[in-house]
Amino acid sequence: MKQLWTGNEAVARALYEAGVSFASAYPGTPSTEILENLTLYHEDMHVEWAPNEKVALEAAIGASMAGVRSAAAMKHVGLNVAADPLMTLSYTGVNGGLLIISADDPELHSSQNEQDNRIYAKLAKIPCVEITGAADAAEAIKESYYISETYDTPVLFRMTTRVCHSKELVESGEKTNFAPIPYVKNAFKYVSSPANSRKKRPMVEERMAKLSAYSEQSPLNTVEDNGASVGVIASGVSAHYAREVFEEGANYLILRCTYPLPIEKIRAFYESVETCYVIEELEPFIEEQLRLAGMQVIGKERIPVMGELNVDIVREALLGIKPVYQEAPAELVAPRPPILCSGCPHRGFFYEAKKFRDLIVTGDIGCYTLGAAPPLEVTDSLVCMGASISMGHGVYAAMKKNGIEKKVMAVIGDSTFLHSGMTSLLNSVYNNSPTVNVILDNRITAMTGHQDNPGTGYDLMGNPAPEIDFEQIVRALGVKKVRTVNPLNLADVRAAIKECLEFKEGPSVIISRWPCALKRYSERDLNEFPLEKSKSVVIEEQCRGCLNCVRTGCPSIRFDKEKKKASIDSYSCVGCGVCIQSCPFDAIVREGGNK
Repeated sequence: MKQLWTGNEAVARALYEAGVSFASAYPGTPSTEILENLTLYHEDMHVEWAPNEKVALEAAIGASMAGVRSAAAMKHVGLNVAADPLMTLSYTGVNGGLLIISADDPELHSSQNEQDNRIYAKLAKIPCVEITGAADAAEAIKESYYISETYDTPVLFRMTTRVCHSKELVESGEKTNFAPIPYVKNAFKYVSSPANSRKKRPMVEERMAKLSAYSEQSPLNTVEDNGASVGVIASGVSAHYAREVFEEGANYLILRCTYPLPIEKIRAFYESVETCYVIEELEPFIEEQLRLAGMQVIGKERIPVMGELNVDIVREALLGIKPVYQEAPAELVAPRPPILCSGCPHRGFFYEAKKFRDLIVTGDIGCYTLGAAPPLEVTDSLVCMGASISMGHGVYAAMKKNGIEKKVMAVIGDSTFLHSGMTSLLNSVYNNSPTVNVILDNRITAMTGHQDNPGTGYDLMGNPAPEIDFEQIVRALGVKKVRTVNPLNLADVRAAIKECLEFKEGPSVIISRWPCALKRYSERDLNEFPLEKSKSVVIEEQCRGCLNCVRTGCPSIRFDKEKKKASIDSYSCVGCGVCIQSCPFDAIVREGGNK
């Protein structure tokens, strides 16, 4: 039966068909939907969200050691977090097959960098498998587990945003019943002490030699001979772009095992054509290896090294044919910058934080990154998950050492704090850093599409789970000053910020606690929060056009420049009340006339 599936849906199905028993991940675009779709097969496998990617991979390593097929999925920057166990896993090898699924993000659609994770395969000395789209998933996943178990190695399974989210017709198959491999105690294999790892280091090189021989014969690497004088070597979604550009005017070598490369197979293909192109997204990973092998291919000197490729880019780069686009009239194109949603609980906090002058605010990864955008413009930095608290401490300590007294606030989300913020806060406690650290608890992992985490009280399957208490955690880490506030109560927020900025006996923590405005409220949310609120309306004759409400950045607020009056869109307003509190003239009230 054929289904129209995204790459993520197809990979989830392929993992099920391959007999995988354990899968773990931390949500991150563009990889998130892999684990979400694996819940369809929960009767046949254990699936779970982990607090971070390192934990997800380590859990998958444990499952592999226990003898079952396992997988850990993450976005490309997540592999940075999981790199520590990955490098040693290359030495220990596996028992049951193990895939590390890395979803790269060319064009930075939802990421802070554009790294090419194929380089991790080379660094860790493990094989890398890629797919061109959803239709490749079943064969590639099945073959990847064969590689993993045959050569005693983890496999890096690389996808990209376009592969993850584009759709193809996929033929679904039957599940392979994989019997667990018995676990046998083997300290030499699994205990990576220096003495053991020193002896296993040559084994890694021996394995690479065997994998190189395998790659030459791998069914993952395919040739399409059209009798042409032009040859195209491509990997990933670039293979589709190449076919659209050259059609039957080129021969194709599609590489799905991109590390180690089948150099002799490639050489034979290269010598069979007059002109040979290499089309790949991001780094010249394949191209550089071919040039080192003496093949003068054409690649990144014409094809961009940055950003996502497409048919038009490849056609112009290689054939010189410029695309013709129909331009929309500028006056009809309204700018739509990213902005916090109507009713977002982060808005009230940032609105009040902006009123405190001479304040440096270090930010983190999540919806609240938009605290750096106009009109709020509060946040000063963004690097990686968990960096806000560590950076805030660094800013304060460095300035103090040089005689500069600065107020420093670090802002982090609930899921991000659990991901990698706890150790950062412990560092601030240990080094007695009087920074203000804000945990924006909107009761869900919001930015990636509302996944549960240890702070929501539910697991991936929607089952009730222990709900951690942020206040207890930060007190256990040694924080003495802790305030929990409702971010929709601006006076309470303002008082909490003032109180914590004045506290100098170590780090303080403000926990801003209110559900995401887009969240499907849980029973716990309904029991804790008064969520039914009337919408806000503007009394036009009382509006003075001061723009205070506009400065909250709420997309439901409109301002008529001719009338110099504000209004509120009743369809999108959720009644958070932040605009009511921002108005100094009592011109905004709740429906029915109550303030």
